Amino acid sequence: MSIDHERLGKDLILLRNRREQAQRDRGQDLQTETRDITGARDLATVTGAENIAQALLLRFLTAEGELAPLGHPHYGSRLHELIGEPNTEANRSLAKLFALRAVQREPRVDKVLSASVRQRTDDRGGVDIDLKLKIVEADTPLNLVVPFFFNAGATP
Repeated sequence: MSIDHERLGKDLILLRNRREQAQRDRGQDLQTETRDITGARDLATVTGAENIAQALLLRFLTAEGELAPLGHPHYGSRLHELIGEPNTEANRSLAKLFALRAVQREPRVDKVLSASVRQRTDDRGGVDIDLKLKIVEADTPLNLVVPFFFNAGATP
């Protein structure tokens, strides 16, 4: 089965490097690209599984309820509630729960194949949330690693 890129969507690239999504410099969130045929510049886009990965990361970065005034009361995640909390087994379990709840609300995710939270080796206050997701109309699972830092001052 081939991936239906139309069903998975197309969006502007909003994260310069989704693997380093904590890098959110002002005024540098949009990218441009050169069109093949005309050579003109346009806003860069992302499609397919990469679009879903970006959409999920943006959902994790947005506080649940933050977009309620725009008609999206359940968009986002509750991960922000854990910033400043100690990196304990209980809080790692909450981080996993909050991530799973956010993923559950993404209609292009068919099901979660696996989810785990592991301690980062480079920062005691950070964890990686590892997700393996079955995407609708896709044969290959999406592997997504979401870095999260309990200590607010941490940098990746």
